[in-house]
Amino acid sequence: MSKISIDLIWKLENGDMSPGNYSNQHEIIFTPNTKIIADSAPDWRGNELNTNPEQTLAASLSSCHMMTFLALAAKMKWPVKTYKDTAVAKLGKNLKGLMFVTEIELNPKVEFSKGFIVDNLKMKEVQDRAHRYCFISNSLSKEVKVKIN
Repeated sequence: MSKISIDLIWKLENGDMSPGNYSNQHEIIFTPNTKIIADSAPDWRGNELNTNPEQTLAASLSSCHMMTFLALAAKMKWPVKTYKDTAVAKLGKNLKGLMFVTEIELNPKVEFSKGFIVDNLKMKEVQDRAHRYCFISNSLSKEVKVKIN
């Protein structure tokens, strides 16, 4: 099986390691050409200009779901022209009072070449299959909602 990795680098910039006195900003290196500055979410003192783990989780799921959908669409010879999604990660507390991602909602919008139409029932069926076959989706234990508009 494949082994996928990233490198993460954090260092203490200013201040000392005491509660509320250090930054969570760090660098995530995916490839030599792909690096992002990550942080905690703004609600937890993170810089809103940086990404955060909850966003990257939603992005990973959205990306995986899209690639799975496109593979299914290609097998069915669906002429997909564009695919757009707005993924929303919702946060809350579990029964133990610990913060977690309570739900991730995907809102895919698929556009086909002119003249090709898929009814909502068939689109839902294929989006459900994409969800079932998505590696990231299969790695999550909470509900993922896929809304078809």
